Amino acid sequence: MMAVVWMAGVSAVSWLVVSTVGGEAVNPEALWGMAGPLAVATVSWMVYERVHGGAPERLTSAMVAALVVKMVFFGGYVIVLVRLVGLRPEPFVVSFAAYFIALHAMEAWFLRRLLVSGMYASGDGRA
Repeated sequence: MMAVVWMAGVSAVSWLVVSTVGGEAVNPEALWGMAGPLAVATVSWMVYERVHGGAPERLTSAMVAALVVKMVFFGGYVIVLVRLVGLRPEPFVVSFAAYFIALHAMEAWFLRRLLVSGMYASGDGRA
């Protein structure tokens, strides 16, 4: 659960900085560019933790399924916000891409920690 706290905290602080510096030139697009990737990273991380805790051998399958769900969700998310809501594409896409990449990098780092801790708990000891 600490991973979710870190992802949300880093996202919120960075959005506050961007909002303070950029003002109306970047908002509300920066907020919506953060919201989707943060929501997906939070949900997927909670799924990964639950699967790893119950059946670690199923983690790869869960990650592949999550990838498919993420692709469908993000395609619809971008279309809805740009075409239907009318957000300006440039600041939205920059914000979305930055948060997408940063949050996936954080997920990868936390996933590595989760898997390494699982190896040590199982007595494997290889890192």
